Amino acid sequence: MRNSKGLRALLGIAIVLGIAGWLMTWPSGAPKLGPPDHTPDPENGARVFSVAGCASCHATPGAGESGRLMLGGGLELPSPFGLFRVPNISSHAEDGIGSWTELEFLNAMQRGVSPEGQHYYPSFPYSSYARMSLSDIRDLWAFLTTLPPVEGVSLPHELEFPFSVRRGVGLWKRLYLRPDWVRDIAATQAQELRGRYLVEGPGHCGECHTPRDSLGGLEFEAWLSGAPSMDGEGRVPAISQSALADWPVSDLVYYFESGMDPEFDMVGGSMVEVQENLARLPREDLEAIAAYLKAPVVSSAAH
Repeated sequence: MRNSKGLRALLGIAIVLGIAGWLMTWPSGAPKLGPPDHTPDPENGARVFSVAGCASCHATPGAGESGRLMLGGGLELPSPFGLFRVPNISSHAEDGIGSWTELEFLNAMQRGVSPEGQHYYPSFPYSSYARMSLSDIRDLWAFLTTLPPVEGVSLPHELEFPFSVRRGVGLWKRLYLRPDWVRDIAATQAQELRGRYLVEGPGHCGECHTPRDSLGGLEFEAWLSGAPSMDGEGRVPAISQSALADWPVSDLVYYFESGMDPEFDMVGGSMVEVQENLARLPREDLEAIAAYLKAPVVSSAAH
């Protein structure tokens, strides 16, 4: 009898924990009423497309410079958690995102939720895109809808348990999906504020240049201090204020524009495409990014 009562108690606890876990991992989207009226600006959307590096991941591999707007996906991203494959985000109605609504795009970008109500894995850097302005995301959407459709669907991810359980990403989001800024900056420094927005938001620089903990979350106390490459080959360099202490702002801007550092070495590796994207931005944005990277650290926002 006592054993029977104990089993019933354990079963009750398991059910309660199961329900709690189910609710805690529930994908949360934006209100279905949608955002307020907005006049799309595809030109600004193209600018956001460049700083966000959309082509670097989503352009069909091997397409080259002429195919950077052919967003058929297929790039493979090795990681300690398994192999991620980048999806098709072209305007193709079946294979891409051509049948999506603007609200579904907003949910994907800022909440990491698919139109089917499933979590996206954070190999898609929505934890950085969550800091983007609503107008920039809507302009990006307007630009994406002008791009050509591309046929083809990427193969599924190859992840080991427990990372293969997509629902578990809901717990990851509770720990790491926070739209607050990483670094505090004096509100009077307009250029540095613009740079912070570009670096911490659409540019998602911290996703590669900041170390991660065992669950894949960014270690904000080591912001931009360099990190092991996610593919296990080499290390991504530090771009923190201390690491760039000997770089004048003018040299940083020239590096963004040309790919050449103060010692006349050319950019290499995965940074080549990042630099090519940066070179498409107006000079004032490059100066803002440099100003933010060079700014003394006042404090780090709580995370």
